[in-house]
Amino acid sequence: MSDILRRQFLAHVAQTSPSPMMVEVARAEGVFFYTPGGKRYYDLVAGVSVSNVGHGNAEVVRAVQRQAADYMHVMVYGELVERPQVEYAARLVAAMPDPIDSVYFVNSGAEAVEGALKLAKRYTGRTEMISMRCAYHGSTHGAMSMMGAPEGEEWKGAFRPLLPDTRAIRFNCVEDLAQITRRTACVLCEPVQGEAGVRPPQAGYLEALRRRCDEVGALLVFDEIQTGMGRTGEMFAMTRYGVTPDIVCLAKALGGGMPLGAFAARGEVMSTLTHDPALGHITTFGGHPVCCAAGLAAMRYIEEHGLAAAAERMGALYEELLRDHPAVKEIRRSGLLLAVELGSSERLYLIMEIFKREGIMSDWFLYCDTAFRISPPLVISEEEVRDSAAIIRRCMDELLQE
Repeated sequence: MSDILRRQFLAHVAQTSPSPMMVEVARAEGVFFYTPGGKRYYDLVAGVSVSNVGHGNAEVVRAVQRQAADYMHVMVYGELVERPQVEYAARLVAAMPDPIDSVYFVNSGAEAVEGALKLAKRYTGRTEMISMRCAYHGSTHGAMSMMGAPEGEEWKGAFRPLLPDTRAIRFNCVEDLAQITRRTACVLCEPVQGEAGVRPPQAGYLEALRRRCDEVGALLVFDEIQTGMGRTGEMFAMTRYGVTPDIVCLAKALGGGMPLGAFAARGEVMSTLTHDPALGHITTFGGHPVCCAAGLAAMRYIEEHGLAAAAERMGALYEELLRDHPAVKEIRRSGLLLAVELGSSERLYLIMEIFKREGIMSDWFLYCDTAFRISPPLVISEEEVRDSAAIIRRCMDELLQE
């Protein structure tokens, strides 16, 4: 990276932390990205589960090019009939369990959560909203309000006051479900907690959560922003775990690498945003036709190439290849979303530097700085899994010698 580019990046591109990775990307293909000098990195983050169909996927690129040539933005979302939106919405609901049949496209995961919260309050007429501890749902004010306390206070504290009438309960704790009452508009839950360090649901927990919401008339909202689009071994985690929410939030891989989010529900619920008041939720760029064309091409690719099933196989292979290393304390997994637990934040920070030097791009989790992430594009081959796992093992060997 040239000194000029480095200075311009630090001076003019707003930073999110005092220590950005500072790796310049020249191009990306499949499960790799490359620096201008030609150094290759295994991408084991995939943009935090965005690039499920791989970098530079030819079918997605062609869909983007075709749609950009036809038309891009023409009118605010929901007014004109745009084929990419219509076809993608139809394909999404065909893959979802009944009775979800209506999709509202937005720009991002945070906006999908914001729309879902508004929809729940509008439909139920209630105000209390419950989330899970160690949950992450986005950085806008409403989504941040649902970041699970007390673990989320590090991010939330500086931005208060946030939304009132919110509370957090413990994920996988059936006892806490009693806190869901007839005051509750919705419960927002990741079916697999991501930023907590990949915490799958315990047997029977999501079913008990569903029953409790039904008992008191609260809506169950699943945040499938990270788990959707094949990541957990099914197209959606709700299918894998056999529990259907009232509203589901999607983003990340939804756009095939382009910015796109959505919240989906049954039509009876979704229609409440159309009246009293009309335009209950509006967005200018939500469901951008180029983004929808990219997402539709990506979903077709996932289905036609069996990438959801491949995610389970490749995730299991990573687990098999890494679990016996003496540096590994535990591996938590759902499909091709893994947290490799080292048991120490000091060790984690050290291995991140070793990874970067050895051509592995990984990351830790917001609420778990003792484990590193493995969530590569779902197109990763068995040979690439074995090769990247061998590099990881060598990096962990070096870690133990530090």
